Amino acid sequence: MSDIEQNYETDPDIPEGPMLLPLDGWHRAKGARMVEFAGYAMAVQYEGIIAEHLWTRESAGLFDVSHMGQLEVSTPDGDMAAAVAALEALLPADLAALKPGRVRYSLLLGEDGGILDDLMVTNRGDHFYLVVNGATKWDDIAHLRENLPDEITLNHLDEHGLLALQGPRAAEALASLGLVPAGEGFPPVEGLSFMQAAPYWWPRSPADESARPLGISRTGYTGEDGFEISVGAEDVAALADALCAHPAVKPIGLGARDSLRLEAGLPLYGHDMTETMDPVSAGLSFALSKRRRAEGGFPAAERIAGLLAQGAPAQRVGLAIEGRMAAREGAEILAGDTHVGIVTSGGFSPSLQRPIAMGQVAIASAAPGTVLTINVRGKLLSATVVDLPFVPHRYHRSSPKGAKP
Repeated sequence: MSDIEQNYETDPDIPEGPMLLPLDGWHRAKGARMVEFAGYAMAVQYEGIIAEHLWTRESAGLFDVSHMGQLEVSTPDGDMAAAVAALEALLPADLAALKPGRVRYSLLLGEDGGILDDLMVTNRGDHFYLVVNGATKWDDIAHLRENLPDEITLNHLDEHGLLALQGPRAAEALASLGLVPAGEGFPPVEGLSFMQAAPYWWPRSPADESARPLGISRTGYTGEDGFEISVGAEDVAALADALCAHPAVKPIGLGARDSLRLEAGLPLYGHDMTETMDPVSAGLSFALSKRRRAEGGFPAAERIAGLLAQGAPAQRVGLAIEGRMAAREGAEILAGDTHVGIVTSGGFSPSLQRPIAMGQVAIASAAPGTVLTINVRGKLLSATVVDLPFVPHRYHRSSPKGAKP
């Protein structure tokens, strides 16, 4: 059972409470098992988490992540310098150096340096496009509205869906749709590199003059090559059908998305990072851009600079667990008889055929090779600290021909 199934209601007869996403009927028609997640009714699995996980690693999986928040940050006159200054006051990213068509992972920080959310930021030329987590998006929107200057416009794209196509055959499947770059200088969709984005037109047929606009980035949260596709809610089901018509593509649920991101060593907000955890302890120092470290100007910059210089008292680590029993979130981690941390997420790895976990442990116990013990309901499991990721990332990092990285 995945952490998602562990932590959320799994009765297939969803009560009326959860909000419905544009693909709700599509999922149910395909026999998906529905759960409540982040306040939405969502598909946790179709044919089984392990089978869906392995299919994504070997071919291409289609994930519905329409619960996530899609936001636009702009100014009335397209003044990107003003938008940069406004966002850099809240994020530790060097957005001034983010070129049009490039994507950056960043963090929304509280005044004490705690992580309010992690997000993706894209420079779309005349505005920034943000994707935030579904469970925190309303708080994120409120925080941004409160803290952005009055001249900055925040637009919630609540009439858009978001699909993630992930796996080694994702580019092949997406290219088969015959997408047309929406302007000169944009590469064919298969020519995008990792963390690059561009707009496209999707003709439903070669003769269709009413093509649909898509915003596509070569990103995702599985560790595999893949894409995220922003599409109008009225077109998301047709696009999902078109992608699943390709023999390499199957719909994949949240359960496999959770196990894939765990194998990739990618933290999950609310579990491996929280509003009480700083970026250094969370193992996210890479999200603190070099210029921003030197200049500061983001929340708790001085505190975070001190942690970078002196080291945080705890650290997120990978844990390879002996035996077959999985350790779940909240399990105590021990060095001998001494409490040194807790498991923040864990489960069985379909790719490695063994249980794995991530946890926060005291820095003295965080070195790779350290042998620790995890207490799972009174049963003591032997675990070894290992480097992350558990399964190597397979991002498409080569730059498009003729483009600068």
